[in-house]
Amino acid sequence: MAPPRPPSTLTLGRARLPVSYDRADWHYEGDFPSSLPTECGGTHIGMFLAWAIHSGLEGDELREDAAAALEEVRARRMTGRDFLFNQCDGKFWESDLSEEGNEFAKWYYAPDTAYLADYERELGDGLETLYHVADTWENYDKLAKVIDQRFDEWRRRPHRV
Repeated sequence: MAPPRPPSTLTLGRARLPVSYDRADWHYEGDFPSSLPTECGGTHIGMFLAWAIHSGLEGDELREDAAAALEEVRARRMTGRDFLFNQCDGKFWESDLSEEGNEFAKWYYAPDTAYLADYERELGDGLETLYHVADTWENYDKLAKVIDQRFDEWRRRPHRV
């Protein structure tokens, strides 16, 4: 799995445009197994997004526009990947997270891809590629424990991003 492209700040005049942390199409339009559905290019993104939702770190825009879907994720009736495609068009934006969520994501999710290393270590053993990770709550639970540890580590840092 190729690492996500690092977020970049794009400014148009004085307006700051949204930053994308990761996009499923970056994965399924690249070196991607043809035997898998394209949604598998967003499993890793969806799991992080589900963790953020379960941790109350989703952005105001999602709270306003996707309240019912957020509750579906919290109740485990919708996976983070399904949320990513149904509510976010397969794209993980800075606006999907709260201020604290963004600070953490900039430290952990991108640009150094520590998240992908943890994802691979926890869920990738014995799989053909990381795109073969099943989008299940059981896998999410394994990964969420690690993200929780990273989040605690990040919070203990004397200087945050």
